[in-house]
Amino acid sequence: MTGTEPAADWTGRRVEVEVGAVAHGGHCVARADGRVVFVRHALPGERVVVEITEDRGGSFCRGDAVEVLTASPDRVEPPCPLARPGGCGGCDWQHASGVAQRALKQAVVAEQLQRLAGITWDGEVEELAGGLVHWRTRARLAVDRRGQAGFRAHRSHRVVPVGDCVIAAPGTVDAVVADRWTPGAELDVSVDANGYTHVSELILEKGRRQPRAHRVIGSATALERAARREWRFDAQGFWQVHPDAADMLAEVVGQWSGAETGGCAWDLYAGVGLFAAVLASQVGPQGTVVAVESGRRAAEDGAENLKDLAQVRVFSGRVEDVLGADLPSPDVVVLDPPRKGAGREVVEAIADREPARVVYVACDPAALARDVALFADHGYRLTNLRAFDTFPMTHHVECVALLER
Repeated sequence: MTGTEPAADWTGRRVEVEVGAVAHGGHCVARADGRVVFVRHALPGERVVVEITEDRGGSFCRGDAVEVLTASPDRVEPPCPLARPGGCGGCDWQHASGVAQRALKQAVVAEQLQRLAGITWDGEVEELAGGLVHWRTRARLAVDRRGQAGFRAHRSHRVVPVGDCVIAAPGTVDAVVADRWTPGAELDVSVDANGYTHVSELILEKGRRQPRAHRVIGSATALERAARREWRFDAQGFWQVHPDAADMLAEVVGQWSGAETGGCAWDLYAGVGLFAAVLASQVGPQGTVVAVESGRRAAEDGAENLKDLAQVRVFSGRVEDVLGADLPSPDVVVLDPPRKGAGREVVEAIADREPARVVYVACDPAALARDVALFADHGYRLTNLRAFDTFPMTHHVECVALLER
């Protein structure tokens, strides 16, 4: 082949490969004819037949293990028949035992920290109570052209209709799949601490994420309990999807933040105020907690939830913008950014105020590792990290990192 000839498109081709290490994103790495293949539905050490599902040219492509020639001892039968090639894209590791799933996630966290921050981490991913199934209290479904609800296939807009979901808590997916909905809509469904189901149907403009219509079925306000408080907020707003996650994360934040009585603490990306409440109990009535949340409705809910704590000041706005205001300098900063992480601008704004400690809650290990490296450039070192399996059966993992000057 000359340099001007296009590379052959492998889409639809089947290749036999030896599966290598796990990679971030719910797949493992293999090689075929000099190219990297990211393989789903496989486990490290297996020999499988892979069907290439996506090839955009270049040095890598993507595929599904459609036949297992040599199985890993960690392989199990997926409890959901749709957890297969061409099926639902929601779960990544149903074919692995629970112990193996957590080991895979540990390897991903460790690899990202080593590669992006030069840090060796040999901790474990901790299991939460409740097991692998029926834990997910919040879900988003898509609606196909016939009005049936389901989940999208992996890296696709195609809707896979479902009759149930093995990881979903009762009162979520089972509450909506028997009905017919507006074709092309999306459904947000959740069940709160009182067992009430909340459903929101969002009718989207073609090619846009902003809904042109929004129909709420049932109560628009959810109630949750965590950190020895009750929380009321928009039922379609953010809350941890695992029923034990909020309490566990609040406990770790409380242990590591160490805000002093009368001191100042920041809670960035504060949501409806969970960590701000923990910090408020530490600084006491004479202290100050600055809570910053970009979502206006979440900030309003947070202010209402924390109205009994006069030491908490809630700001609505982008963290990058609010940190440019005249705020009291913090002794400790807690941040729980979205999946993309905090980024250089926020890290520099925090470091400029020289807090003694930063407690970073992260749902993406790559973004966390990148930001840990940025903090290191400003004199902060990682002194502790815990990881939790708050998303069993999927590749997602929640980490809490302690950084100190």
